[in-house]
Amino acid sequence: MSKTTDIVLKLSCKDQPGIVAAVANLFALQGFNIRESSQFEDVSAQRFFMRTVFESCEGAKSLQDIYTSFQPLAERYAMEWEIHDLLRKPKVLIAVSQWGHCLSNILNAWKRGSLPIDIVGVVSNHQVMQPLCEWYDVPFHYLPITPDTKAEQEKQMLALMQHSDTDFLVLARYMQILSNELCQQLKGKAINIHHSFLPGFKGAKPYHQAYERGVKLIGATAHYVTADLDEGPIIEQSVERVSHANSPEELVEIGQDIEAIVLNRALKWHAEHRVLINGDKTVVFDR
Repeated sequence: MSKTTDIVLKLSCKDQPGIVAAVANLFALQGFNIRESSQFEDVSAQRFFMRTVFESCEGAKSLQDIYTSFQPLAERYAMEWEIHDLLRKPKVLIAVSQWGHCLSNILNAWKRGSLPIDIVGVVSNHQVMQPLCEWYDVPFHYLPITPDTKAEQEKQMLALMQHSDTDFLVLARYMQILSNELCQQLKGKAINIHHSFLPGFKGAKPYHQAYERGVKLIGATAHYVTADLDEGPIIEQSVERVSHANSPEELVEIGQDIEAIVLNRALKWHAEHRVLINGDKTVVFDR
């Protein structure tokens, strides 16, 4: 296993005295300094969440040795935990259909270096976005789908992820419902953008539904994908004020801008290991 000088630790466990001190002491003895740390207690669930960034003062260290040394402490507190090399950019596969606003925003942010990810490719059931991907020199995989070929198409998508050692999947307005089997395999590793401020107007043409109801706020929701459609743990949301003067087409345009911003935030926070799942919710240490 590789070596690194910077790691990020994410953990959750039953809240109890001494957790922070025990973790800090363990890493201090191994020559690590705390660069950033955030904690949260879910009082109702009596569960503790923590994210800490450590930097080695003694040069690069083996990730395997770090895992091994932390294991006994994790077992003592019955922790759910992850340790990641902070210098390694997660590998991401993006799925898209015919709307390119979210994909374009992601590619632009990635190209200018503000998204700490490694895009391994874009997969689509349409060819509309191929020229955009070619312009950014990102591999494009055209995987058409019909009701009869859905299972085979998902196998191809999963094979792409496994072949490229992809860490997670981003559905950037991918207008296909993933099967329950694929949702289970990608639990906590697939992010979707929903064109509504959930819970809200679901189904077809949400902005037109909003227009008919005369809403004054529209929004978007980025969440983890689960077998329950659009019910996964929410990572990020945002809204924009609108008025009676806005047409349905204007609402679509405003909404697409929100979708792109919200998905980028969720993608960045996930890539930086700032999101911890808390049942049907999330804890997001966004700063």
